[in-house]
Formats: sequence, C-alpha cells, structure tokens
Amino acid sequence: MVEISVMRLEGFDAAVALPSYATAGAAGADVRANFAEGARDGIVLAPGARALVPTGISMAIPEGYEVQVRPRSGLALKHGVTLVNTPGTIDSDYRGPVGVILVNLGDEPFHVAHGERIAQLVVAPVTVGRFAEAHALDDTARGAGGFGSTGRG
Repeated sequence: MVEISVMRLEGFDAAVALPSYATAGAAGADVRANFAEGARDGIVLAPGARALVPTGISMAIPEGYEVQVRPRSGLALKHGVTLVNTPGTIDSDYRGPVGVILVNLGDEPFHVAHGERIAQLVVAPVTVGRFAEAHALDDTARGAGGFGSTGRG
C-alpha cells in the first residue's frame, strides 16, 4: 500500500469525502466534485462541452509513483460523460489543486453536482525510461505498420 497525503484546499467544502475505494477489490478511488463557496450549485455541461471540475484537494504523491485520473464507467455509459485526457497523470512533484477535465459526449446536458463522484484515481508505479538516439531500429513482424495495420476483428 502506498500512502498519498491529501490536503483540503481553503474555501472548499470539508464535508466532501476524500478519495476513497467503493469496494475492497476496487483499483480506483472515487474522487468527487468539490466546488468553492458560492459555486456549490455545480455546473451544467452542455453536449460537446468540457470543463475543469475542482476536487478541492491537492496531494503529495511519493517519488516513483503517479496517480492516474480515469473516467467512471457509469457516467460514461449512462450519460456519455468522460475525461478529455484519459488517463490523466498527476506527477509526484505536483502539489497544486487537483482538477478533472470532464467532457459531455452525450445528447443531453449533464449537471455535475457538488459532492458527486466524477472520476477514479489509480495509484501506479512509474518506470523512468532513458531515451537514446539510434541510427537504426531492430526489425519486427509489424514493422512501421500504424493505426489499423494489424486488421480488424
């Protein structure tokens, strides 16, 4: 288990739950919308619209880890609400406010309510690569075949 220090931000609702796992086997901890004082009615995302939704927290993630921000499957299936950049990454050296970029791909406006579960946070180890320039690459069966090059089905 990796401990993530979470700090509530000033002006946000301390009654909104911190990220938490819904079940013992859940890989992602639910994170909730937490709107500042004066904005607790939430926001409405029109079809096609996107918005940065505040969570009211910042985190200290240990070096060697990241926190991935992923969509909630229920919001995606039932309402077409997902994340623009998924998975989003929160780096271990970032200490600012955590926000979630939601997009409404559905046909109806969607109300993001104060305190609503809007995304999942997955803690993951980071392997740092070393990028070295090469003048040639080894051959593979796929080669330079790109999008769709392996066929369909």
